[in-house]
Amino acid sequence: MNAFGIEGLPEVRPGDDVAAMIDDRVTLRDGDVVCVASTIVSKAEDRAFDLSDFPASERARSIAKRLSAIAGDDKDPRFAQAVLEESDELVLEAPFLLAATTFGHVAPNAGIDRSNVPSADILLLPKDPDASAARIRSELDADVGVIVTDTCGRSFRHGQTGVAIGYDGISATRDWRGETDRDGHELEVTNESIVDELAGTANLLTGEGDDGVPVVVVRDFEFGDHDGSENLFRDAADDLVRDALQQWEFEEESA
Repeated sequence: MNAFGIEGLPEVRPGDDVAAMIDDRVTLRDGDVVCVASTIVSKAEDRAFDLSDFPASERARSIAKRLSAIAGDDKDPRFAQAVLEESDELVLEAPFLLAATTFGHVAPNAGIDRSNVPSADILLLPKDPDASAARIRSELDADVGVIVTDTCGRSFRHGQTGVAIGYDGISATRDWRGETDRDGHELEVTNESIVDELAGTANLLTGEGDDGVPVVVVRDFEFGDHDGSENLFRDAADDLVRDALQQWEFEEESA
């Protein structure tokens, strides 16, 4: 397997054809996996907004006031309103906003970005990343898989990594359950998140700052003779960590 970034992509604007931009710069092969940063997908789908587009509700003002007190600097209630509108629910309201997006991804601030947005205040994630991946895949010249990626922190670990938020043409996971290890022991719980691992691979090449390489092609990846699953995000009812966070209440230290 090898991976390479696609260089020379221009600044993406609303309505741009991301698939055509990719095809213009690389000859894809059947079986490739194309990892596309959510940033350019969102820009093409006109998901950049100014904070003035999100008049703050009473709840947003209350959230911003509390976060300002915790952080010791002013938090814009319009940003809190944008997070609320992009979320099915807030898993945490303090000491930061941890939101379950409308498509199932759980991320700080509902994944709303304030970097690399030259013409607006904020950039929202694609409204339906699976549909975005399917559309890009249908317009590319080869039969490939497409993963829409984002960077996200992880509980219990420092640092961010690339993760998949949408995908098409590839199974989300590779299921090892029922197979055996080298000692003949049956694997009972191993279900490998292929799309996240490939997104992390792509993130090594896309970078985190001004690298300007938002598309990575993974070539000669072999899924193998395994069952696959389309499920990536845990159901809320089965997510014990999410349930525990919802029951936890952050307490500010008294002065």
